[in-house]
Amino acid sequence: MIILLTVVMITGFSLKISAENKYFKKQVTTVVFNESKGIISNKIEERDSTLDLKSGNRGLSVLESLESLEGSEFYFKKHSGKNNWDNDDNENEHTRTNNRFRGHWAGIEFGFNNYVTEEMNTVMPSDIYYMTLHSSKSSSFNLNFAQQSFGFTHYIGMVTGLGINWNNYRFDNNNNIRKGDNGVIEELNPLAALEKSKLTTIYLTVPLMLEFHVPANNHHLNIGAGVIGAIKLGSHSKMVFEDGNKIKSFGDFSLSLLRYGPTARIGYQNFQIYGTYYATPLFKPGKSPGGYELHPFEIGFALTFND
Repeated sequence: MIILLTVVMITGFSLKISAENKYFKKQVTTVVFNESKGIISNKIEERDSTLDLKSGNRGLSVLESLESLEGSEFYFKKHSGKNNWDNDDNENEHTRTNNRFRGHWAGIEFGFNNYVTEEMNTVMPSDIYYMTLHSSKSSSFNLNFAQQSFGFTHYIGMVTGLGINWNNYRFDNNNNIRKGDNGVIEELNPLAALEKSKLTTIYLTVPLMLEFHVPANNHHLNIGAGVIGAIKLGSHSKMVFEDGNKIKSFGDFSLSLLRYGPTARIGYQNFQIYGTYYATPLFKPGKSPGGYELHPFEIGFALTFND
């Protein structure tokens, strides 16, 4: 009886061990993905409760028990120093980012504008005193909505794009301007006290700049210079009287349809200081006030959206 009971217990224990091994001995599926082709291969291996997945340069082992950890292909490769998918993927991403040059144009700009005579003087001659501007209230706003960069290296490239430029020329005296005989610009005297008076121009701008990036504290300084061209979209004058009445007049005011000039900017990351001078006079040839050519310019700061 004792021998019989012993044989029965040993047989039952063996069956239990066999059943447990059969339960934990599972097929392991290794699946390899490709971003463009999807699944390119799969492999079924016998391993204790482990599912190995590989997508691109990333590996993942799903373990049902810690006993399977040392046998995992990805565990071995990660900790043996022979391969590391996470590091490789980060390095590849870092390389792709570093090889891409991105200029600084798209964004918004705020500044001040004015104009100078051919002698580069902001003080107007006495016979066109009415063209004198209130400098601190003559403002500009630019919306640069499109950008294209062409990199020669990671640190040098060309930048172009599109933008819209608003210039407000705020007159300092109690006057405005109008288009007189033969389109010549002359003084407009409202014969009443003005609170403010200005001329507004709107241009579509197209830059072409060479830009350099100088590494600094894990970021970079950027220096750009080139030319900017523009085509007039519209213009108007506005007078606000002290009694609250307003007069707004639309017209071309003999303004130059096309204009161009040098532009430059310097900044750190997404913040820049810029300046633009237009070699083309503000008014058409032969139409400027008093026969003086007035060249517009603006200076200000920019916040770009490229990084």
